[in-house]
Amino acid sequence: MSSSVKGLIFDVYGTLFDVHSVKTKCDTLFKEKGKEISTLWRQKQIEYSFLRQLMGQYKPFSEITLQSLKYALNQLDISYTKEEITILRETYKELTPYPEVEDVLQKLEHKKLVVFSNGSRDMLEPLIKNPSIARCLDMTISVDDIKQYKPTPASYTHALNMLNLKREEILFLSSNGWDISGAKSFGFQTVWINRVRSPIEELDQKPHYIYQDLNGILALV
Repeated sequence: MSSSVKGLIFDVYGTLFDVHSVKTKCDTLFKEKGKEISTLWRQKQIEYSFLRQLMGQYKPFSEITLQSLKYALNQLDISYTKEEITILRETYKELTPYPEVEDVLQKLEHKKLVVFSNGSRDMLEPLIKNPSIARCLDMTISVDDIKQYKPTPASYTHALNMLNLKREEILFLSSNGWDISGAKSFGFQTVWINRVRSPIEELDQKPHYIYQDLNGILALV
């Protein structure tokens, strides 16, 4: 495996950065509602990206993130101000990286390392500016460049073209089961970072490898 893999593609949200680190700010603004807001916010964020892709009504992920936040607050019957919405939206540019991320990326610097995300660049670039992480990465790829959300084949084709490698030379890593299903269907070698011990998606696309965090891949490459 180590000799065949020349590049690693990392998903961002839930894979490198904890999307639920927004709970702290949510709790500050809306006492004891952080977990509920965070969970529903993320659920609708993913759902809206899928729905907009199917509807042919693409919007950048920054707008989807805002719309899904408003839905979550409305669903939970929480009153909010424009200022509070702005504060919470900005927290997505300051998500907390998982504890092992920096160390693992540094140990893999001999490979081509890129991040590939449904996030728009106005969300990704502030998030990945951390020098200890940014210096390990060769490239940031956003679906916004072609306006095709993962898990469409066109989105993975874009990432493949950007790396200029063969599919079998790429290891694709994500914490999202649906993303892993899409990547394997496309032909990537896949590593599911199953941080919350979820069951495998019933989409006939079993991951090649499953680990609870990123440390597991060090034995592969």
